[in-house]
Amino acid sequence: MASGNHYETVIIGGGQAGLSVSYQLKVEGRDHIVLEQASKSANSWRNHRWESFTLNTPNWQSQLPGAGMPGKGRDAFARRDEVIRYFEAYVRQNRLAVRHGVHVLSVNHSNDLYVVDTTAGVFTARNVVVATGLYQRPRIPDFKGALAPEIMQLHSDSYWKPSHLPAGAVLVVGSGQSGAQIAEELYQSGRIVYLSVSRSGRVPRGYRGKDINWWSNKLGLYERTMDELKSPREKFASKPHISGTMGGHTLSLHQFAADGVNLLGRVTELKDHTIFLAHDLYKNLSAGDQFEANLTARIDSYIKREGLAFPEETLPGLTAGFDQPDRGSLDLQQAGVTSVIWATGYSFDFSMVRLPIFDAYGYPIQQRGVTRYPGLYFAGLPWLHNAKSGLLFGLEEESAYIAAHIADRDLAEVSQWSIPAQWEVSYEI
Repeated sequence: MASGNHYETVIIGGGQAGLSVSYQLKVEGRDHIVLEQASKSANSWRNHRWESFTLNTPNWQSQLPGAGMPGKGRDAFARRDEVIRYFEAYVRQNRLAVRHGVHVLSVNHSNDLYVVDTTAGVFTARNVVVATGLYQRPRIPDFKGALAPEIMQLHSDSYWKPSHLPAGAVLVVGSGQSGAQIAEELYQSGRIVYLSVSRSGRVPRGYRGKDINWWSNKLGLYERTMDELKSPREKFASKPHISGTMGGHTLSLHQFAADGVNLLGRVTELKDHTIFLAHDLYKNLSAGDQFEANLTARIDSYIKREGLAFPEETLPGLTAGFDQPDRGSLDLQQAGVTSVIWATGYSFDFSMVRLPIFDAYGYPIQQRGVTRYPGLYFAGLPWLHNAKSGLLFGLEEESAYIAAHIADRDLAEVSQWSIPAQWEVSYEI
C-alpha cells in the first residue's frame, strides 16, 4: 500500500488513457495514483475542443473500460458536453484515485524506484505509466515570413465558435478532421471561408447500409499492426475527414466548393497580408477522392467475396473543387480575411522522462507500451500495438495489457530484458 508519496504505480495524465489504466489496476487490486495537471477531469474535452465538437466515432466505439457507452444510442455520436459528463461520472463511480492540479516536472530512476518530481512534491513508485497522449502542444509550421499583426491568428485548439472571431472572412489552414469540421461550421454560419487543403483522405460516413467505422472494423483495419505500414512515419498520418455532427455525415471538399468555400493549395510562405501557395490543390483533391474510392472498392470486394447481402450504392461523383483556380497566392486584405485558424496538428514532448528510451525524434521506443526500463510504460499513443491504439476504441485492450504486465512484474525477470532489435526505430515526423 502507499506510504506518504510512495505508490506501486504512478500514472501521469488523467485523460482517457490514464483513467483506463487506473480502472484496470483497480480491478487487479494494485496500488496506484493518477496525477493530472488540470483542475478537473476531461480537460482536453473541456478546454481543447470547440463548443459544437462531436465525436467522430459512434458510441459503440467510444466507451471506456468497464463503462457503458456515452451519449444516447449505440450508433449516435456523443457531443462534447456528453463526453465531459461521461468522464466525470467514470472517475466518480469507479472512485479512481486522481489527484488534480499536479504538474509533473521530471521522471528519473534511482535505486530500483522511479522518482517523479512534481509541483506537489516528490513521488516515488515502482512503476510509472506515461499517459499524456501524443497531442500535447498545438503546432504551427515554421513558415518563412509572417502575417500582419492586425490579422487574428489562433490554433484550432483555441477555436470556440464563429461568433468569437472578428467580423470578416476566415482562412482555415489544414483540411484534416478538425480543419474540415471547423471550415464547415464557419461557412454554414454565414462566413466567407478560405480553406488551405492538405492531402488528408475522405471517407463516406455511411456506405451500403452501414457506418464506415463498422466497415473498417469488419475489414480488420483496426487490427493492423506497425509492420503492415509502409514506413513508421505513417503512424503520424492525419485521419481522413469525417463528422459526427448532425447525426453523422460525410465531409467532402467538393461539396464545400459547391457551397461557396474557396479552396486553396498548401501554404508555403507568409508576407504581411499575402499568403503564398503551392500549386497542389488538384493533387490534394485527387488524393482525397482516391482514398474514398480505394476504401469503398475494398468494401465491395469483401461483400462479394463473403457472399453478403447489402444494398448497392453509388456515391455522389462530386467534382466542384476542380472548377476552382489553383492559385499561387492570396491577398488576405483584398479577400476580406480578418482571422486565420491554424488546423495544423500537434507536436509531442516527453522530455519530462529523463531516461534514454527515446528515438532521434523524441518518440518513446517501446513495444505495446512496454519500454526497456522495467516498470516504465506509455499508454494512449497511436500504433502502440495496432491501428486502434490511442483511440477510445482500443483503450480496454491496451490498458488491460499494461495493467496485467504491472501485476505480473514480480514474476518476471524483467531486469534481465534486452531490447529487441525492432524497437530501435527512428521515426520521421
